[in-house]
Amino acid sequence: MKIKFFGFLVFLSLAFTYLNAQQPYNLIFNHSYQHIERDLYNSDSRFHTAIKPYLKNQTDTISNYDDVLQIETTKKIWDIVFNKSLIKKKYKHFEFSIDPAINLELGFDNDYDQKSWVNTRGIFIRAGIGDNFAMGTQFLENQAMFNDLRNDRIKQLTQRVIPGQGLSKIFKQKPNGYDYYFSDAYISYSPSKYFNFQLGTGKNFFGDGYRSLLLSDNSFNYPHFKITTDIWQIKYVNLWAQFQHLRDSRPDVAMNTKKWGAFQYLSWNVTQWLNLSLFEAVIWRDQDSIRGHRGFDIHYANPVIYLRPVEWCVGSPDNIIVGAAGKITLLKKTALYGQLVFDEFKISELRKRDGWHGNKWGIQAGLKSYDLFSVERLDFQTELNVVRPFMYSHDPVTNYTHFNQPLAHPLGSNFAEAVTFLRYGYKRLFFDVQLIFAKHGADTANLNYGNNLFLPYSTYAQNYGNKFFQADEVNLKILNATVSFLINPAYNLNVYTGIIVRNETSSTINRQQKLIVFGIRTSLHNFYWDF
Repeated sequence: MKIKFFGFLVFLSLAFTYLNAQQPYNLIFNHSYQHIERDLYNSDSRFHTAIKPYLKNQTDTISNYDDVLQIETTKKIWDIVFNKSLIKKKYKHFEFSIDPAINLELGFDNDYDQKSWVNTRGIFIRAGIGDNFAMGTQFLENQAMFNDLRNDRIKQLTQRVIPGQGLSKIFKQKPNGYDYYFSDAYISYSPSKYFNFQLGTGKNFFGDGYRSLLLSDNSFNYPHFKITTDIWQIKYVNLWAQFQHLRDSRPDVAMNTKKWGAFQYLSWNVTQWLNLSLFEAVIWRDQDSIRGHRGFDIHYANPVIYLRPVEWCVGSPDNIIVGAAGKITLLKKTALYGQLVFDEFKISELRKRDGWHGNKWGIQAGLKSYDLFSVERLDFQTELNVVRPFMYSHDPVTNYTHFNQPLAHPLGSNFAEAVTFLRYGYKRLFFDVQLIFAKHGADTANLNYGNNLFLPYSTYAQNYGNKFFQADEVNLKILNATVSFLINPAYNLNVYTGIIVRNETSSTINRQQKLIVFGIRTSLHNFYWDF
């Protein structure tokens, strides 16, 4: 019903819409094709780079997305193939665009006898009214046969959850066959340059890194309402969302356990080179044992107050996450960034350094640099993510998750990870190399050592003596190399080939896998398999 409702809104609006360069619609957010990011990270721009997705009417003041990587053509048909949307209608009072959304892929894994393949077909639509109103929607139908390392990631999540893409059903009675849908939609309204309101189903991301320890786009889409306020050098985001917990539901049951979230992110560009940000989030049950059905708690609707005092005053058993972030821009093309997040801690226990279970925190530190060694479009990024045991856990429902996946880092908690990228672009040819070295502690013997976010926090195996990577220490190494040619930047249509080498070892695991893929796709989102 939600898909039909948003689709109806989109097609109804096409009859009345007007779209121009000032439209407040969301830019495509994909790590591999960030055509204008080097301009946004220039210290002269003072752009709030940590709040994603970006709004086009704001990025256009710095770099015109539509003009990036354009190819001069002499015929309209070639302009449509290489530069423009497949269908784009512009009249005196309105304009809209319609594009295909596809992923046709063939893969080979040395651990499986049969080939892997993905068959995705869909549609991507954008439209708007005047200078203040915009909307977008996407619908994908997917069938896949994951005879490769991706099948192991799906099994980790249980209930046939496709990472970042929701539930699936069995395809053609094959245990490795998956049939699933993916859709998102939003309505965006900016009554002035100071405010933007969005209602829709999709994802959000707070941070300058590849990962986020605050709120990432790792999990499945969720319905949300967002208010973004831009005043002076401050951008303030209020986000309210509804999530789902699947562990208490059978795969054949449509209704899952609901929970809610309220988020605040305050970003302040102190100077041209320094950004400081504050973050706060609360997760609560749709129903709890104290008050029965709660639904959306109106106490968390006030957009200008901190959430922790409210949670304390109403006596709610809710899950509060607080954090801070920052960015220092050096020499215009290099940025240092970081995040610090807390779930629970006591200064006295931190000073003792005795491994108290309640000291739950995480830290991120990273660097990204553009035009490395003065080579145009040679970009480098590296970051370290470290998260203590039990971070993000609470009870099996109000943990910091959605659709069986963490809302922050895909490894959950009790881990350390170093991820590095080297990217180079020549015209529309892109080379992308990713290296990941990670270590985490996997819970063993049915005891809670702080890695599994779905175990009740109160069932910790030990009160003191907790340390990083405790229980079964797992070492993970991933190499991901991709070469792609961007056919059309209007909707990121590209042909690609790549290789993923994954080594995972522990006292009980010794797994070495290699996956080679070829395909053509529209890279409209980030879907993570690197965990």
